[in-house]
Amino acid sequence: MSEKREMILKEKEIIKAKGFTILFWVLAGFLICTAGIIGGAVLLEKGVVVTGGVLVTVSIIGCLFLSIMCGGFKIMEPKEALVLTLFGTYYGTIKRPGFFFVNPFCTAVVPKKKASAVKKKVSLKTLTLNNSVQKVNDALGNPIIIGAVVIWKVTDPTKAVFNVEDFSSFLSIQCDSTIRKITRLYPYDLLEEEEDEESNEKTLRGSSQEIAESMKIELQQRVMAAGIEVEDVRITHLSYAEEIAAAMLQKQQAAAVIAARKKIVEGAVGMVQQAIDKLGEEEVVVLDEERKAAMVSNLLVVLCGNKEAQPIVNSGNIY
Repeated sequence: MSEKREMILKEKEIIKAKGFTILFWVLAGFLICTAGIIGGAVLLEKGVVVTGGVLVTVSIIGCLFLSIMCGGFKIMEPKEALVLTLFGTYYGTIKRPGFFFVNPFCTAVVPKKKASAVKKKVSLKTLTLNNSVQKVNDALGNPIIIGAVVIWKVTDPTKAVFNVEDFSSFLSIQCDSTIRKITRLYPYDLLEEEEDEESNEKTLRGSSQEIAESMKIELQQRVMAAGIEVEDVRITHLSYAEEIAAAMLQKQQAAAVIAARKKIVEGAVGMVQQAIDKLGEEEVVVLDEERKAAMVSNLLVVLCGNKEAQPIVNSGNIY
């Protein structure tokens, strides 16, 4: 039973078009049937009832048969596919553009949500799924808001139609599940102590490209049964949730202030050292250790202060 099911789901592509050949014979048949009806009517007027009646009846049946045959013509455009069944059995799939003729009793199979649509073809074009943002906890338990866009296309329309109820909804649900799974494996950002140690750990903010690639691989495995190929996944939105956004912003601001102060202090110490060495080399003024300490203190206050220093002019001697 399982082997039979696998055979049904295996794609069988219809390659031979035959559309124009069958169309020629159908048109020729309509001309013959029309001539037969006219000829039968003439015979009936002349009193040849049996022959005329038979000719008209056969011609009318022929027209009905040819009208049914017209239902087998299928016009396919580029990047479209048509999955056909015949009395509940898989008949074949048309994936190439052209004018095809198939069994007129074949019916097109589409996802149930699209069954009411006039156009029952499956698009093979590259499509975009802009997944809505969702709230997920990262590896540290911090709630974050994340969203992603998926570039995808249907490569096996037979699987897309038979294996899942609606392949578009199936992809969207699997995308949500994949984002939640991958997001829980990584922190939004490194901890303060890890940043100082030059850690190689991946983060959602710093390694978005690598994490998007992980999402692509995971999502491809999930939607393979639906005949879908995931071409690319990109994170479009990433931020802390509202309840912790303000606290995290203060943390980032504090880290930025500390880094800036550290840079200012390093530069100020270098400038003070250069000033003392220059005064000693040029022998502009001789300072003892106490005066050097006072000078260093004053220079650091001036260079590291938040506000502009107010100079005080000493009109006496330095001692």
